[in-house]
Amino acid sequence: MSNYSWKKLQNGSDIRGVSLAGVEGELVNLTPEIINILGQAFTQWLAQKISKPLSKLTISVGRDSRLSGLVLIEAVMAGITSLGSQVYDFGMASTPAMFMSTITEGFNCDGAIMLTASHLPFNRNGLKFFTAAGGLEKQDISDILALAENIGIEKEAIAQNITKHDFISVYSQQLVHKIRTEVNHPHNFEQPLLGLKIIVDAGNGAGGFYASQVLEPLGADTTGSQFLEPDGNFPNHVPNPEDKAAMAAICQAVINHKADFGIIFDTDVDRSAAVDQFGNELNRNRLIALIAAIILQEHPHSTVVTDSITSDGLTEFITKDLQGTHHRFKRGYKNVINEAIRLNQTGQESWLAIETSGHGALKENYFLDDGAYLVSKLLIELAKSKLVGKSLTDLISNLKEPVESSEFRIKILAEDFKAVGNKAIAQLQVFASEQSNWQVVPNNYEGVRVFCNSEQENGWFLLRLSLHDPVMPLNIESNLEGGVNQIAERLLEFFQTQESLDISALLK
Repeated sequence: MSNYSWKKLQNGSDIRGVSLAGVEGELVNLTPEIINILGQAFTQWLAQKISKPLSKLTISVGRDSRLSGLVLIEAVMAGITSLGSQVYDFGMASTPAMFMSTITEGFNCDGAIMLTASHLPFNRNGLKFFTAAGGLEKQDISDILALAENIGIEKEAIAQNITKHDFISVYSQQLVHKIRTEVNHPHNFEQPLLGLKIIVDAGNGAGGFYASQVLEPLGADTTGSQFLEPDGNFPNHVPNPEDKAAMAAICQAVINHKADFGIIFDTDVDRSAAVDQFGNELNRNRLIALIAAIILQEHPHSTVVTDSITSDGLTEFITKDLQGTHHRFKRGYKNVINEAIRLNQTGQESWLAIETSGHGALKENYFLDDGAYLVSKLLIELAKSKLVGKSLTDLISNLKEPVESSEFRIKILAEDFKAVGNKAIAQLQVFASEQSNWQVVPNNYEGVRVFCNSEQENGWFLLRLSLHDPVMPLNIESNLEGGVNQIAERLLEFFQTQESLDISALLK
């Protein structure tokens, strides 16, 4: 272990690695031995953090449907129990459920670990950690990895310290109670979703429980729900609401079964998207607009925090139609959540933090990015709308959407990719400020965002540096047909002056 690169496992506020062989060029670096040590490291870190003896700690552990999950969950539990701590084995679980185990009466776990790599390919896996204060931060992960460097695996696991629990049923019941209470159906309190056909697509991840343990007890008809069985091969489509094939699958299912609503989750259920009764996607800007409309009804004039690539039409909708404030911040779900928390601490009321990827966190739910909670909020509004003869999507009828929207991923070919990327962004800001009909957008927290208001463009672009990869995503939107190409062509003049960039994506 002396030559092992622990730091390479860090992915922001998570740990991720390759857990299965079989993909060319991807060497396994997340073995059972490594996971065992990480279990010990988190346990030691937690004991220090909350000033509690190792023998008094209780840590819950869950996993998604990944093929490596069964072996790795055994390894992490062995690491924890080898130090004398107690483990609650939840088996198949969701990431949000793991956090809830730290604050749910009767459990009140000191910490929680979820084995998942979100939507990444079948050969990956990882760890997400929680305390009752929420998900861990980047520095916490660095500290845990530093502890791991000095830990061996000689100690034996203590099997009797492991107790199995069906916590996903407890968590599901919390959602059922929330929906029943909030809808408060005048004629059928127990089954407020009776008469609604709602289709779930779990993508063979961990989200299949939502159909059987949340929707069906509430009276919904879930006929046509698909890919509910956990299968770490992900044989049908990538479990990712941002994936075009995944969204096409749930849209088609809604149309085929004449459903009232469709729901799709990512692998570990911390992200979601939806589909209306006509098979139209409710994701990205539309999902943000919909949940913002609901939250701003409940908390008028409050602030909605989003990531940096949301559209100008969304800003106009939030500020003018909903009479709220739109605070566009950096990409990264933890960045967005932490910014909303910070705003509240400064006295600026914010109840919603949401990324275009589908990570949505609400103040009323501990600012936990919970895909199941997010769609439960939508279902409450769906049921209420039905009671008064309206449609859920009436809420976003005034949302102006771009005619065209594209993302180009510009690869950085230099080893010091952050320096090259930041230099290009700085130089683009100068270039843009010298162009006619272009204005650099002020109060921008990430990269450079430019409003393009010529008659042929009528849109905007944002160039930023990827959080972890040697890539600069370039997002372009236009309210005109052909507008994206017009903006891209003007940008080519700039990019052709830059060194160490692969601009082939922009040339296509």
